[in-house]
Amino acid sequence: MSTTGQDLPNTAEGAADTGNALVDGINDATAASGGAFDIEAPEATPEPTPTPVPDTPADPVVGADVIRDAVADTTPTVASVIEQLDAFGFTVADTRFSLWTVLVVVMVVVGVFVFARLGTKLAGSGVKRLTKLSLAQRLLMDKLVTVAVWALAILIGIDILGVDLTALTVFSGAFGLAIGFGLQKTFGNLIAGIILLMDRSIKPGDVINIADQAGNETFGQIRKIGIRAVSITTRDEREYLIPNENLMVNQVENWSYSSRKVRMQVPVGVSYGADMKQAQELMLKAANSCKRVLDNPPPSVWMAEYGDSSVNFIIHCWITDPEMGVGNVRSDVLNTLWDLFQEHNVEIPFPQRDINLRGNEQFDQLVAAIGQRLGNNSTKS
Repeated sequence: MSTTGQDLPNTAEGAADTGNALVDGINDATAASGGAFDIEAPEATPEPTPTPVPDTPADPVVGADVIRDAVADTTPTVASVIEQLDAFGFTVADTRFSLWTVLVVVMVVVGVFVFARLGTKLAGSGVKRLTKLSLAQRLLMDKLVTVAVWALAILIGIDILGVDLTALTVFSGAFGLAIGFGLQKTFGNLIAGIILLMDRSIKPGDVINIADQAGNETFGQIRKIGIRAVSITTRDEREYLIPNENLMVNQVENWSYSSRKVRMQVPVGVSYGADMKQAQELMLKAANSCKRVLDNPPPSVWMAEYGDSSVNFIIHCWITDPEMGVGNVRSDVLNTLWDLFQEHNVEIPFPQRDINLRGNEQFDQLVAAIGQRLGNNSTKS
C-alpha cells in the first residue's frame, strides 16, 4: 500500500493525532492477544512562537529608493554619496524624511517646470502657424494645450516620484474644499475666459467701453485675454485688468463685435441770423476733410434743436479705427469748421443776456448817491 504526500498530515497537530491513533490501535491489539505491554502516546510538539519583526519607517517617495538602487548598480562612487545623503534625515510617525528624498523631490519639481515651460512654448509656436484659424480660435487652442501640457507634466512627476495617490485621499478631499471655497473665483475666471474665447464675443483687438470704480466711462482695446483677467489699454496708456467673470455677467459695450465701423457725433451751434443751408454745407465739408472719416457711409448733418442762443446741429461721421482715438477726430472736424465759418462769415453764437432796469424811488436814490460820490471824487482830484 502506497501513501502520497497529499494523504499525510502536513501540520504538527495532524502528525500527533495520527501517532495517537496508531498507538491506540497497537494497544487494543495487544490487549486482545493477552499481551502485557502498553505504548504511551507521544506528546504534541508545541508550535514555535513567531519573533516580532520591527517596523521599518516607510519612505514617502518610492522613486527616491528606485533611483538610489539604480545608481548603486552602475556607479558605486555616486552610490556612496547618495547613502550619506540618505543617512541624514528624521522620522515622523511611520514616515522617514531624508536629505536625499528632499533632493529628489526638488529635482523632479524643477524638471516638471522646465518640461512644462518648453512644452507650452513649442505648442504655442505650433498653434501660431495655424493661419487658417482665427485669432480667437488660436488663442483658445493655445490655452487648452497649455492646460494639457501642465497636467501631463504633473502626472509624469508624480509617477517618477512613485507617490501613492491612494494615500492622498484625505488630502484630495481637503484640496477639493479649498477649490470650492478659496479658489472659486480663480477657477470661475478660468472657465469664463475659455467660454469667452469659444463664443468669440470678446477677442483680442476689440474696442469695448469700460467704466472705472468712480463710474467714469472710457473705451479701450483688448490686448490680451489671460487665464484670470482681460488686459485693456486705453488711449492714455492706462491698462485695466478686468476679471473674465465680470465680462461674463455684466453688460459689455463692444464697438467692434460684428463690425469695426463706429459712428461719431460732433455737436455744432450757429447763430439764428446765419444761412442754415450754407452752414450745413460747410459742416459736411469739414467732416469730409478729415482723413480718418469714411466716405461710405458718408457724413451727415442733422438739425437737433432750436437752442436759447443758437440753432444746434449734429455732424455724424464714421470711422473704422476707434482704437486710434475718437476725440482727436472730433477736434480735427471742429478746427476745420472754425476756419470755414470765419472765411464765410458764419457766426458762432455765445450766450448773451439783456438786463432791463425799471425806475422806482429806491433805484433813483441809489443812482443819485452814486452820482454824488463820483462828483465828490472828481472835485477832490
